[in-house]
Amino acid sequence: MKSADNTFDKHRDGGAGNDVPDNVNSYATGYLWEEVLKPDALLNILARFMHLEVLDKEDWEGRKVKKETMIFPRYHQWDVVRELVAAAKDEGPGHKYLIQHSAGSGKSNSIAWIAHQLSSLFDGTKKVFDSVIIVTDRTVLDDQLQETIYQFEHQDGVVGRINHAEGEGSKSEKLAAALESAQPIIIVTIQTFPHVLKAIENSTSLKDRNYAIIADEAHSSQTGSTAGKLKAVLMMEGREDDAELSSEDILDAAVAARRVAKNLSYFAFTATPKTKTLELFGRVPNPAEPPSKTNLPVAYHVYSMRQAIEEKFILDVLRNYTSYKVAYNLALKAQEADAEVNSKKAKVRLNQWVRLHDYNISQKVRVIVEHFKENISGLLGGQAKAMVVTSSRKEAVRYKMAFDKYIAQKGYEKIHAMVAFSGEVEFGASDPNAEGLLGEKFTEINMNPKLKGRDMRKAFDTDDYQVMIVANKFQTGFDQPKLCAMYVDKKLAGVECVQTLSRLNRTYPGKEITGTYVLDFFNEPEEVLAAFQEYYQTAELIDVSNPNLIFDLSEKLRAFGVFTWSEVERFCEAFHKQTMSNAAVANICKPAVNRWTSRYRSATEAYKTASEMFERAKKSGDAVLIGNTDRTLKECKTEKDALELFRKDLGTFVRFYEFISQIVDYDDKDLEKLCIYARQLGPLLREANIDEDELDFGDVALSHYRLSKIKQQNLRLAPDAAEGLQPGSGLGSGKAKDKQEEFLSQIIERLNEVFAGDGLTEADMLNYARTVKDKVQEDQRVITQIANNTREQALLGDFPKAVEEAILNSNEAQQKQMMKLLSMSDKFSQFMNTIYDMMQNDAGN
Repeated sequence: MKSADNTFDKHRDGGAGNDVPDNVNSYATGYLWEEVLKPDALLNILARFMHLEVLDKEDWEGRKVKKETMIFPRYHQWDVVRELVAAAKDEGPGHKYLIQHSAGSGKSNSIAWIAHQLSSLFDGTKKVFDSVIIVTDRTVLDDQLQETIYQFEHQDGVVGRINHAEGEGSKSEKLAAALESAQPIIIVTIQTFPHVLKAIENSTSLKDRNYAIIADEAHSSQTGSTAGKLKAVLMMEGREDDAELSSEDILDAAVAARRVAKNLSYFAFTATPKTKTLELFGRVPNPAEPPSKTNLPVAYHVYSMRQAIEEKFILDVLRNYTSYKVAYNLALKAQEADAEVNSKKAKVRLNQWVRLHDYNISQKVRVIVEHFKENISGLLGGQAKAMVVTSSRKEAVRYKMAFDKYIAQKGYEKIHAMVAFSGEVEFGASDPNAEGLLGEKFTEINMNPKLKGRDMRKAFDTDDYQVMIVANKFQTGFDQPKLCAMYVDKKLAGVECVQTLSRLNRTYPGKEITGTYVLDFFNEPEEVLAAFQEYYQTAELIDVSNPNLIFDLSEKLRAFGVFTWSEVERFCEAFHKQTMSNAAVANICKPAVNRWTSRYRSATEAYKTASEMFERAKKSGDAVLIGNTDRTLKECKTEKDALELFRKDLGTFVRFYEFISQIVDYDDKDLEKLCIYARQLGPLLREANIDEDELDFGDVALSHYRLSKIKQQNLRLAPDAAEGLQPGSGLGSGKAKDKQEEFLSQIIERLNEVFAGDGLTEADMLNYARTVKDKVQEDQRVITQIANNTREQALLGDFPKAVEEAILNSNEAQQKQMMKLLSMSDKFSQFMNTIYDMMQNDAGN
C-alpha cells in the first residue's frame, strides 16, 4: 500500500510487499488496522511523527524554490522508532541496538523521531536518558533535526550543536556545558565523539547520568591529518595515511576502547555493517549463551537494500556494469641499466609506475570522456553528473590534467571536471613523465580555479562542473542525486565497494528510466557482485571471533623477553594513581624500551654487515662463501623481523582485547593489566627503515599498451545468495617475508607474461600455482623423492604425474589455465619446473 509517495508495506521475503499472514483468515494488509490504525497508535503518529518538511530546491533553470511536504512515516520507520523506544524503556540504559537500514530508508527522519522520543522518555517520573547524543557530520541532519523537533516542542534550546560556528568558547567548553546542563539533544561530529566518551568517563557528576548515543555512522568519513590524530587516539593501525576512515571504523574503535558502560545505550545506524560492527552492536538470539557459530549476533532491525530497490526508493547500480582490462608490455631502454632489486617491491612499484603513466591515463580519459559525451551528458535534461574514482592522489592529479587536455584538444564544451583530494601532491623524479611537474605543489584550490571559494559539493551541483575526479574522498557520505555514471580505476572490495558504487543509487526525476552506468577498469565483476550480495538483504556472520586467541598472543608477548611481569604490575599500579605525572608513569616503561631498542639496534647493525658481506660474496662467485653469507643474512633478518613483529603484536593485542572484552567477560586481571601496559609501550618502540631500496625506473619504457572493453552486463543481485561475513583470524600470526631479489629485467619479463598473456593478473597466476603446489605437497611419496634426489631424477619419478593430477583438479574458474597447461607440453614443462622451485623454496633449499 502507498500513502502519497511513501510505501507502507511491511515486507515480503525481505523485499517489497507483504508476507502471507500465519492466520489464513487474515489479510496480508491486516496489520494496518490491527497495529497502525489503532487509536493510540494513530494519535501517536499524528502527534509525534507527522510534520511539515520545508526544503530549498533549485529547478533546472537555477531558480530557488521552497518545497513543502507533509511527512508521514513509512512502515519500517514507524516500526523501528516504536520498537527502539519500547526496548529502551523496558531494558533501561546500557544496551546496544544495531539498525541495518539501507540508503533510501529515510534515516534522517528516523533518527530525528528516535532522538526526540528518547529525549522525552520517562520511566515513571524519572527520565530514562539525561541527554541524547547524536554523532553525525551531516549539516542537513542538524537542520532537519532542529526543524522537526521544533514542530513538536515549539521551544528553542532542545537541540544543541557542538561546533566552531555556533556559540562562544571552544568546542570542549561547549561540550562540557551541554553535558553538564543535560541539554536534551546534543549533536556532535565524529571527531568529537571519542572526547564525549572521555568526558563522561572522567566526570564524577556525568558518570551517574544516562545517555543515549545515536550514531549515523554510514554517512561520514575522515581523511588526512584528522584521521591520523583519531587513529593515534584509537590505536587504529594498518591503513594508508590518506586512506578514507569511515565513521563506522571510528565508532567501533571508540566503543571497543571502553569497558562496558551501564549508563550508555548505543543506537547504531548503518546500511553496511562490518563484521566488527555486527559483533560489537549485534544481538544474539539467546542472550543467556555467549556468541558462537550457533548463536550469532544479528541486527536489531533491518530495512534491506533489496526492499529499498523494489520499493523504488533507490536504484540498482549494477544493472549496467561494463568491465575493461589493461594489457601492457614494459622494456628496458638499455641492458646495462639492469639492476638487482627487491622483487616484490619492484612489482608493486612497476605496476604503480604504469598506472601513473601519461599514456595509460590518457587512454582511459578518452574512453571516459567519449562515454560521458555519448551516453551521460544528455540525461536528466542535461544535468547528469559523473564521478571518476582513482587509486591515489597522484593519479587524481594526472587524471585532471589529462581530462583538461583532452577536452581542449577536442573542443568539447559543457564537460568540465573538478578534482578532489586532501593535502598537497608533489611528483618525484622516479614518477613517469614527471619532467614538467617537478617542484610544483598541487592542491584542490590551484587545480580547481573555477571553485572561487565555494564548497565543492555545492559547486558540483551547478552547471560549472559535470565530472568529479576523486582520490579517497567523497566515496562515502556524498549524496548527489544527479550522479548517473561512475568510472572506477581503483581496487574496491567489501564494504568500500558497496559504499562507493552506491553513490549512484539516489533517485532523481527521470533517472529510473535512464538508469546508471558503471565502467570499471580495475575490478572483477564477480567480486563486485559478491560484495553487494552481502548487503542485499540482512548482513549475517558466518562465525564469531575466537576469544581464546587473546591468550596465545598474551603468552607470545610475555615470552619474548622485552618486559618483565613485575614492570607490568608497577606500571598498572602507577597508572591508576591520580597523583603521578604522565612522565613518571612513562618512565616505568623505559627498561622495556631500552631492551627492545638495544636488541633492535644490534640486529639492524648485524643485518647491514651481513648484507654487505653477502653482496661481496656474490661478486666473488664463490658458491660456498655465497651460501654461508646467505645463511648469516637470513639469521640476522630473522631477529630483526621478530622485533618488528613484537611491536605490531602489541598493537594487535590492545585492539583485539578491547574489542573482544566488550563481548566476552574474561574476568582476567592479567589480561587487563597487559592491555594497559601494551597500549603505553607500543608507541614508544621506534623502528628504523634500513632496507628501503630506491628503485630507479628511469630506463623502463612502456613499449606496448592495450585497453579492451570486456563485457557490458547486468550483475543480477539474487535473494539469499550471500556467503556471509567472516570474522578475522590468525591473531598475531604475522610473519616477515624474505627479501627476494631478482634482476629488474626478469621481473619485467614475468609481468609481461602475466599481463600480455591470457589477461590473468599476477595474483591469479600466483594463487593458481600455489593451489597446485599445495595439492602436490599432499603426496608424501613425491616429497620423499624430491628430498632425496636431484631435480633431473625427481622429474623422472612421480612428480610430473602428481602435478598433472593437481591440474586436473582445477576448479571451474581455473579451466583456462588447466586447458592451456594440458594441451601445450612446453607450457606444462615450464609450469612443472616452477612448482618444483616453489616446493624447494618452501623446504628452505
